Amino acid sequence: MEIDYEKIGLKVGLEIHQQLDTSTKLFCNCEPKLFKEEPEITFLRRLRPTQSELGQIDPAAYFEFQKGLRILYEAERATSCLVEMDEEPPHPLNRQAVEITLTAALLMNAEPVDEIHVMRKAVIDGSNTTGFQRTCVIALHGEVKVGQKTVPILHVSLEEDAARKTGEEEGNIIHYRIDRLGIPLIEVATAPVIKSPTEAKEVALAIGGVLRATGKAKRGLGTIRQDLNISITDGGLVEIKGVQELELLPLVVKYEVQRQLGLVKISEELRARGMGEDIIEKEFFNVTDVFKQTKCRVLCKALEKNQQILALKLPKFRDIIKQELMPGFRLGTEMADRARFWGRVGGIFHTDELPAYGITADEVEKLGEAVEAEDQDAVVFVADNSENAEDALEAVVERAREAIKGVPDETRAPKPDGTTRYMRPRPGAARMYPETDIPPIQITEDDVERISSKLPELPKQKLERLMKEYKLNKKLAGQVLDSKYSLLFETIVKESKVSSTTVAAFLTETLKALKRDRVEIDKISEYQFRKVFGKIGAGELVKEALPDIIDWLSKNENKGVQEAIENLGLKIMSEIELRALIGKVIEENRKLIQEHHEDSFGILMSIVMNKLRGRVNAALVSKILKEKLKVAE
Repeated sequence: MEIDYEKIGLKVGLEIHQQLDTSTKLFCNCEPKLFKEEPEITFLRRLRPTQSELGQIDPAAYFEFQKGLRILYEAERATSCLVEMDEEPPHPLNRQAVEITLTAALLMNAEPVDEIHVMRKAVIDGSNTTGFQRTCVIALHGEVKVGQKTVPILHVSLEEDAARKTGEEEGNIIHYRIDRLGIPLIEVATAPVIKSPTEAKEVALAIGGVLRATGKAKRGLGTIRQDLNISITDGGLVEIKGVQELELLPLVVKYEVQRQLGLVKISEELRARGMGEDIIEKEFFNVTDVFKQTKCRVLCKALEKNQQILALKLPKFRDIIKQELMPGFRLGTEMADRARFWGRVGGIFHTDELPAYGITADEVEKLGEAVEAEDQDAVVFVADNSENAEDALEAVVERAREAIKGVPDETRAPKPDGTTRYMRPRPGAARMYPETDIPPIQITEDDVERISSKLPELPKQKLERLMKEYKLNKKLAGQVLDSKYSLLFETIVKESKVSSTTVAAFLTETLKALKRDRVEIDKISEYQFRKVFGKIGAGELVKEALPDIIDWLSKNENKGVQEAIENLGLKIMSEIELRALIGKVIEENRKLIQEHHEDSFGILMSIVMNKLRGRVNAALVSKILKEKLKVAE
């Protein structure tokens, strides 16, 4: 489907959320890291919405409350304390996190605020024990260059990350770990000036580059998340929350545009059929008797439990419910999502997809007669207890009325294929209110001048310097810049005097290959990397031994580089020993040399390196072997 994004008036705004690599959390002194072991502490909560100062309840918070969930929180003492458990007031705002955020803001030419005021943002989905998230604006009115375009930055803010979900719903209980709760998170929000799916990715890349330039952006899955606000002319304002994969951004935008265009088309078609919102009535028919002899397994199971089958007539909706909005996603899918939430049912049936699922044409005809449906009408039905079935059909009525109006404003969640699902209504103004436990913090002119005087290089500047100073080609320099080891690279080259190309290739390409082989690279400290390259620079280790050393260190935490060398038998061979061994290999392969002449060099080189890989320098082996082959001739 070719789409003219300019013609349809596409507008996309991005909110980039990036964890910061600080020594403590945002409002306490706990370690900002995750734990894998069984929790030491668990506690159960039920969160409820509260009225704002104007007496309003945020619709998104009320929506989450309606789920009726209780939350089982899991914790361990090293990464959580009474602050995360909401049993103790928050400590003062982490100044290190403030300075990192100010650094990023100044790199984007944003204007720091005079005074930082922490606010509470109502969130009762379980991701925060308090029922709100703490957030504060650090700077306003910035910009970032993306090609020839200047993208306005509305604000740069600092907030606490949320708890992480560790399990799906079990009954009415959901599990969250609070180790991630409170990790400092920078938020960068753009103006809605992005005009295409590709541009969304480019802007996210540019902002990500600025954040990495601070040297304090965490790396790895889950440390960066992108929210998108997407609208088109005649469409709605839809927020898509929590896209983790950068590569998925263009696809998410593309599919959301397709979905909105499809909904606009449906609205136009329904209006052309003479439909208005008031035509759809909340009149539900008990059609249980229609399906008494059904072969449909789902309906049979419901009847065995003495549940009812309730139906709803949607006037003039025939062939509308089955219309595809995104790959594998129809208007019926949207209705089913709402029915599952509000009615707690497994799903819905509708006549656009029947006969199927064991439901016969005769049953469909009798269903139509029972609800007095006409040719252009569609029928939706649900099998469950009467309360759930009625709630589910009420949700279908509301979604059908929205379909007549067009595209509803809502919040959606991404799926791995780039499509999205309904998440909740969009939040309102009642969501934000002041945090009374944390005093305001001033940002002085001296603070701004001090941070401005030591701003790091922007990505483009650093790329050019890496190429010039370290003689790296553009591809390798770009890989270093995009890796989390860009600062370490320069330190290693300066300390060890090892070739910059060797260091760069190892920290990018070799480490990626080791990760694919499931070597736990993150267990290796920067100190260990420096020590390994120091050994290479001092001639005590050869570069060919690097993968084996790193693999061993990852499996033997708290062990040193020298222990790895000794345990792996990688102590470098002296030249005298090497000459003797090469001489022995030549003697053992006299016949091969006579048969292959000059071609024997490669074969002998392979034999020697297989015996001594990791213990000898390949260039030295080559030199000695060539000398001895000349003598042998």
